[in-house]
Amino acid sequence: MSSQMPLVSVIIPNWNGKRFLPTCLQAMKAQTYLGFEVILVDNGSKDGSVALVERDFPWVKVVALRENMGFAAACNVGAEHAEGDVLALLNNDTEAEPGWLDELVKTLQEHPEAGTAASKILLFDRRGVIHSTGDLMGRDGIPRNRGVWEEDRGQYDRNLYVFGGCGAAVAYRREMWEEIGGFDEDLFMYLEDVDLAWRAQLRGWKAVYSPNARVYHHLSATGGGQVASFYTGRNTMLVVVKDMPWNLIRRYWQVVIGAQLHIAFSALRAFRGEAARARLRGQLAALAVLPRWMAKRREVQKTSRMDAEDLDRVLVDFRD
Repeated sequence: MSSQMPLVSVIIPNWNGKRFLPTCLQAMKAQTYLGFEVILVDNGSKDGSVALVERDFPWVKVVALRENMGFAAACNVGAEHAEGDVLALLNNDTEAEPGWLDELVKTLQEHPEAGTAASKILLFDRRGVIHSTGDLMGRDGIPRNRGVWEEDRGQYDRNLYVFGGCGAAVAYRREMWEEIGGFDEDLFMYLEDVDLAWRAQLRGWKAVYSPNARVYHHLSATGGGQVASFYTGRNTMLVVVKDMPWNLIRRYWQVVIGAQLHIAFSALRAFRGEAARARLRGQLAALAVLPRWMAKRREVQKTSRMDAEDLDRVLVDFRD
């Protein structure tokens, strides 16, 4: 990325999010960064989202899909239509502060080794409460939102390396995105950002947290519930199978399996709940497709440039 102002493509996947779009897009219009385009990828919405954007926000490039292809595929389609050197993904149910893009670009320019700039994401309705200050990855294979549910007292206001960025508001260097192939559409939704973070780390790309790139987010406003539980249960297992190097699996297999058993037993104890049953169905669905994901694993691992010991230092101890 040159030191000059790069073009940024802001990609906003949308599925029946009409009620959120005015707030999201007005915040984009108020950005202090000048060199950007906005691409709304609509996943076959039935609520009039496309008509609203075309009428009230004609400067937004709309890509209308016929059906819901999932978050991962929508982002990939947006990237195909993007002209920017930086791809900034943004959920439709967010409100970004005016300096959001400025800060993300600044972070990538100051860290040429980084392919990802992670935002500070706060709750929309409780703006002093953190949802994410970058993603962490546990040695048990479970991703974590750094700082989640903590009151924002400035304790996460330093730039530093993280494992990856939460896909609700993150910037990727296009060079990295194209090198590693974007999102895995087979994940459909949830943990596609974690899978990408693994593949980026394996190829030697860093992720840097940008504390002044602030976004407010309605959690799971256009997803969540049983759907979120199913895909989180399924995709957590599939991402470990696909991305975690053998040396680390051999070292931590007991805690990796223990984490999955803990999830399963917790769901069984809450079996009357629909979300708990969906989580179990997700785990079973992962087991059903393991052979295909082992083939994906071979493709990912053969392109790795990272020594397992170096990667281990990026992970968080499962007891933390």
